[in-house]
Amino acid sequence: MTVPGASAEQALDARPDEASASVEGRLRIALVYDRLYPHEIGGFERFYRDLAERLAARHEVTFLTRTQWAGKRCPDPPVGVRLVAFDCGSQVYTASGRRRILPTLRFGMSVLIHLMRNRKRYDVVETGSFPFFSALAAMLVRSLKGPEVVTDWIEVWSDDYWRRYLGLLGGRVGAAVQRLCIRLTRHAFTFSRLTAELLRQHGYSGQLVILKGMSDSPGPAPLRLERDPLVVFAGRQIREKHADAIPAAISLARGQIADLQAIVFGEGPARAELLAEVTRLHLENIVSCPGFVPWEEVDSAMRRAMCLILPSEREGYGAVVMEAIARGTPAIVVRAPYNAATGLIVENVNGFIAPSIGAYDLSAQIVKVHQEGRDLLLRTHQWFCEHAQEVSIDACVKSVEQTYRMITCSPDGATSGRA
Repeated sequence: MTVPGASAEQALDARPDEASASVEGRLRIALVYDRLYPHEIGGFERFYRDLAERLAARHEVTFLTRTQWAGKRCPDPPVGVRLVAFDCGSQVYTASGRRRILPTLRFGMSVLIHLMRNRKRYDVVETGSFPFFSALAAMLVRSLKGPEVVTDWIEVWSDDYWRRYLGLLGGRVGAAVQRLCIRLTRHAFTFSRLTAELLRQHGYSGQLVILKGMSDSPGPAPLRLERDPLVVFAGRQIREKHADAIPAAISLARGQIADLQAIVFGEGPARAELLAEVTRLHLENIVSCPGFVPWEEVDSAMRRAMCLILPSEREGYGAVVMEAIARGTPAIVVRAPYNAATGLIVENVNGFIAPSIGAYDLSAQIVKVHQEGRDLLLRTHQWFCEHAQEVSIDACVKSVEQTYRMITCSPDGATSGRA
């Protein structure tokens, strides 16, 4: 039988009495996230796919997502993972980059129907906190004697940010729904101490595990000491990431690094502002903006660049920063109250933290990287060699599995562990 609104070929759901019991040591896991890599590109999209495939090597894993591809079948589903895709409409974002409400409601309702019909199929559900409606659906099913739920809190937004994102009335509603989700969360994963502190400040008192990394690098990459005078950005171009601040910084830094260039990978609602800045400063031959490209091209650019730059004011982790550091490439980030990427940087060891997104502040950090040269590359490489295991996706999966075990072994789903 199929879930209403879902792709028939990818939503073959057993009735609860048909669900097979777990073999000893093998868990039945549902992962819930409405974005699937590489159809949607981002650090957390890659993390969820990596997590699903690694868990599937030892457990029975189902990934609940929405259809993000043409045709009925996903052209490249995660290896070993049962994929359930719901048709929630293709237009998920507005022109300004804000999420549309209707698709998130449809996804939440599809998740609710699926989990209600399959309450006995899963031992544990792991869901992203956002969009909230799918997380609330999993929590509702849990309250009806369904599987225990672990919620991934990637970010926690302030009331002020909610107002900026949705306006006065919509912002109040968004903040209220976030508070409700926090109150209903029993087990939480976060990816930074910043988000963990924000959760506590918003009243969360349950079990909390900080997952320290998501790097899929098998180990430190061979260090390339000969670098181009190149600065790289990679990410979705939304206003909070301030990709449009890069051209002016490059223009200023070229006063001291004459042959400096930049590549700005990615697309998004703020791309027009970036291109306008490139044109205004006559940098068409200096700052390249190729859009979304295969990961291999980003990887190659990172390996030959002198640094990565991420002038973002809001990051739940900053996966691209760690990907750069794994290649011995230092990173420049910006100090901001909600930017967890600053927690990945040890100043003048694996990068620098700019005090603002201003062109002078960013260009000053670019010049510092250039002046430090090979010494900074060696320090960055050494830092990753010392921390590679703790920031790896494999260490993350181990923590996730340990949490699953504690939850499923406890009669009421409660655990005493806290990080």
